[in-house]
Amino acid sequence: MSNQIALPTEVSAEEIARKRTFGAAMVLCAELGGYELDKQLQTDLEVDKAQFSRWKRDGEGIHWKKLRELMDLCGNHAPVLWMLHQLGYDLESLRKRETEIEKQLREEKDRRAAAEARCRVLEEVAGIRKASGGA
Repeated sequence: MSNQIALPTEVSAEEIARKRTFGAAMVLCAELGGYELDKQLQTDLEVDKAQFSRWKRDGEGIHWKKLRELMDLCGNHAPVLWMLHQLGYDLESLRKRETEIEKQLREEKDRRAAAEARCRVLEEVAGIRKASGGA
């Protein structure tokens, strides 16, 4: 299997809702990942043509490990989003959990924005004092 993971690709709720089957959602996943030919994806997933074909036409289930590999290779979660849609979830309100590093980055950005706001206030106060002849 290729160890390459694709860059994340957004999948709209509308695209998911248009797919009638799990197999169609897998095809969407592959298309969004830039796989135009099944053969390359089959090679990267290390599965044969017959098994891949059964997955696409919902003739055979796919193991989580292979589904995860498919989504990693293609850079999107279309099949899982399709399942959630089928279960009645609102895809527009779902969001991924933050990793610890994403949380740290967000908190640091918030601290920086607060510090910049304090600086602007101080600059405004200093500017007012300078304009009125103080300090």
